[in-house]
Order: sequence, then structure tokens, then C-alpha cells
Amino acid sequence: MKTLRRIIKLLLVMVIVIPIIAYFLTFKISGVIHDKNIDTSSLTEYSHSHKDGIKNILIMGSDARPGDKVSRSDSLMIMSIDSIHDDVKITSLARDTLVNIDDHGKSKLTHAYAFGKEKLLIKTVEDNFDIDIDDFVAIDFKSFMAIIDAVGGVTVEVKDHDINELNKFIPETYSWDTRQDKGDMQLVKSSGIQKLNGYQALSFARIRHNDSAFGRDNRQRMILSSLMKELKATSKFKYLSILKTAAPYITTNMDTMKLIKYGLSIMTKDISNIKQMEFPLVDNPKYTTSGIYGSHGWVIRFDPTSVSFLKDFIYNDIDYKN
Repeated sequence: MKTLRRIIKLLLVMVIVIPIIAYFLTFKISGVIHDKNIDTSSLTEYSHSHKDGIKNILIMGSDARPGDKVSRSDSLMIMSIDSIHDDVKITSLARDTLVNIDDHGKSKLTHAYAFGKEKLLIKTVEDNFDIDIDDFVAIDFKSFMAIIDAVGGVTVEVKDHDINELNKFIPETYSWDTRQDKGDMQLVKSSGIQKLNGYQALSFARIRHNDSAFGRDNRQRMILSSLMKELKATSKFKYLSILKTAAPYITTNMDTMKLIKYGLSIMTKDISNIKQMEFPLVDNPKYTTSGIYGSHGWVIRFDPTSVSFLKDFIYNDIDYKN
């Protein structure tokens, strides 16, 4: 799921739970994150695997830089709100997965959004993984930084071999930080446990070439874990302020009432123990291979029969075991 990949689980709190808490604290929610221009016409067609009582929200992290007119999905997750088994599940979809995209043939999953925005992305996910998607949320790099800065930063372990790559990205991410009080640019000077601000954390999340895509996944999990701890320690009276800070960079087809409905459902569940799955099954060579594949570059290919494990996880609450 690459940049923003694991961090998108934060939307469980930022986009769903926080608006609900803010609603009961202030009796009002701003609808600024609802974008009526999002084309989600395919969401009304239940032509793939579907089960009443389970809602699937496709959460996309865009790799759009400030000023970009075309962007790709840098990370993708399906958040499943399961009222049958009374839990919440997160499924990560690898951006480099080789899939069939309507009118474009075989290509990486990440390209679907660039080819046809959310409509084609949703259709590509549904067609290739046989999962019906009910709603859609998108965030970008600015929301990533805004959320982290709003909670005062995240604490992670920086390895010696991370520092050069981390600092290489910082000048760019610093330039994207539009806060007037961001101060002078700060590089990370040493390894070990570090408290990173928004632009530093985004740089940390983007590191890839010093190890692997899976190493980057681990760094993003560290960011998520720290961020959730920071949010848990944050006064609920600050939630509305945090939401307002991040909202301009978050878009969704959902209106306020639907957010409230989902939020109330999630609040009855234990989100400290969210079930997780990654697809394709990157740790199982029987079903998944990766490497250079013709003109597509480095891709992940999956055996179509392995989709059954994904559907069992989402719809039947069966954890995948290698």
C-alpha cells in the first residue's frame, strides 16, 4: 500500500468516529468533506459478492503533490463495517498488483485512478477482487501532514539506514507544509526513537529504496500505531479542531448523515482490535508472485483462486492463515 498505506486506518477515527464525537459535543458537523462531484455510480450496482449487514468503504490515499492535475492511488484499503460479526476489518490492497482495467488492459492497480478517477478505480477493485464497494473516501499528502501535526507528532524508531533516505525527502515535504508556524526545516540527525512532525513523518513513510516495499509497510505501521496512541491521549474536545484542519484535504461521497450512521455503528465496536489482512497474499508463493513482468515493471501477480481468502475474511470473518 506504500505511502499513506497503513495510515489510512486513521480514517476510522478521522472521517467516521471523530465527526460523530464532534457532533455530540457541538451539535453540528461541517459538511466540507462531502464532494457531490465524486462519480460513484457503480456503488449502487450489487453485481459482485455482497452480504447484508456488511458495508465496505474503499479508502484511497492519493499521491497528488500540490499543483498536480493527475494523480494515482498511492494506497488502497477496504474498511469493512461488519454488523453480523460485530467488528471492523481493514484489508490492504497492494498498489503494484497487476489487474485488468476496463479499456486499458492489464496494468498496476495504482493506475486505475489516474485512468478514470474514482469510478474506474471502484470498478477495477470490484471486478478484480469480487467485492462490492458501498462508499468511497480519498485523502492526500496534505491531510497526512495535517493530521499528524494536529496531534503533536508521532514517535517512531528511525534506523541508521533510514536517515539518508528520510532526509532526502524532507525538503520536498517541507515545501508542501503550508502552516505559517512550521518554523525552519528540520532534518533528522540521529537514529533511535524520534518524535517526527508532519512533514518528517511523511518523508519517513515514503522511504523505500533502502530496503523494500514491505519495509516501507512496516514504517507506516509504526506511524499508525503512534498516531492512534496520540489520538487516544488527545482530549475529545480537540477532535473537532483536528477534523477541521484535515477536512479540506479529505473527500468522500458520503454526506453527514451517512457518516453519523457509520460512526454510530463503529463506536459500538472495539476499534483497538481491528482485524487486518493484506491482499494479494504476499507471504504465500503458492498464490502470489512478484517481480519484473514485461513492460509493466515490478508487479505483484495473484492466483485468482486466492480471492476466496479475501472474501472469507470480509464476509465470513475467517482470518487468513498461511
